[in-house]
Amino acid sequence: MTRLQEKLPILPQTLTTTDALAAFCARAATVPYVTVDTEFLRERTYFAQLCLVQLALPGTDESNAVLIDPLADGISLDPLYDLFANEAVVKVFHAARQDLEIFHVEGDVVPTPLFDTQVAAMVCGYGDQVGYETLVRKITKGGVDKSSRFTDWSRRPLSDAQKTYALADVTHLRQIYEHLATRLEETGRTAWMEEELSTLTDASNYVVEPENAWRRLKLRSNSGRFLAIVRELAAFRETHAQTRNIPRNRVIKDDALMEIASSKPKSLEDLGKSRLLLREARRGEIAEGLIAAVARGVSADPKTFPDMPAGRDRSALNPALADLLRVLLKAKAEEAGVAQKLIASAADLDDIAAGHHDGLWSKGWRRKVFGEDALRLTRGEIALSANGQKVQIITV
Repeated sequence: MTRLQEKLPILPQTLTTTDALAAFCARAATVPYVTVDTEFLRERTYFAQLCLVQLALPGTDESNAVLIDPLADGISLDPLYDLFANEAVVKVFHAARQDLEIFHVEGDVVPTPLFDTQVAAMVCGYGDQVGYETLVRKITKGGVDKSSRFTDWSRRPLSDAQKTYALADVTHLRQIYEHLATRLEETGRTAWMEEELSTLTDASNYVVEPENAWRRLKLRSNSGRFLAIVRELAAFRETHAQTRNIPRNRVIKDDALMEIASSKPKSLEDLGKSRLLLREARRGEIAEGLIAAVARGVSADPKTFPDMPAGRDRSALNPALADLLRVLLKAKAEEAGVAQKLIASAADLDDIAAGHHDGLWSKGWRRKVFGEDALRLTRGEIALSANGQKVQIITV
């Protein structure tokens, strides 16, 4: 081997056939965990377009890491989905939600058992929604090349720089996973992590039913008739976008949908008076669908009117108590070494101060870390005192 050859970097292996993928997944089935990441596009489609999958087996170099090209002619990802269903192998992701949605849509599978290093980092006190680069820097003492972050992953061939960038998302993840898993075990918080992941692995989170799409909107009125029209418009938009695999905003944007729900156009001429409607929605299938949706909402039986999502009544909110709860949360989060946002949100604290004591903060590990003392504070059983830089809890 020449000196020049010694200096050449080893390029990532890219799997482009089902047989090659099956062989690698067979190896993966014999190890305790595999790290996973994806590259995808979703700016021009309703469903994300999966462009690349990165996998790495335990190790310290890149010899056990590969790229999978889902756009290669004839390749089937079934071996990968079988691996995702293998209960003997932990699937490790960072900020897994979008990846899980893609795999649920593409392969009707949610990888289990799952480990999300972003969630684990929050449980271990690295902060709220800590980024991958931060964990690489703090845990591996390494860095991440950002040069290929904003790239079109659907274009082929991929450059060597793109491949190297993509593979780094799973090679560093091995060390991060092992560090966080050990720390969770040492602190007795593995069960906390599993409690958090139960929501991520619930397949129902990745299904959008058109009839419920209206619940995602910011509503301006609680009129039953208005809500019925909004429900029909949102359902039409979701169905049209899903069927044609286009972004929902390409059908009609939220503000235009609300405008139409208020004006209730009966004809294409009426619809054309909308100030906010996209040009493509003023004629053809979309225009006709919008008119029909409005008609269904206008003629809906009042018994079928949707109810405005129930909000918490905070008329009895005690602002001073809410401030004390914020101080208590900060103190308890620092004491436990857990991100505050993971324990309770600002809205949770206002709910507690308004007399609502049934939130997520009141269950499981959150109750032990914060909830019990929060309730004691509301009952006047404890007080808070400053002691230098720390806050002390005093029994009254």
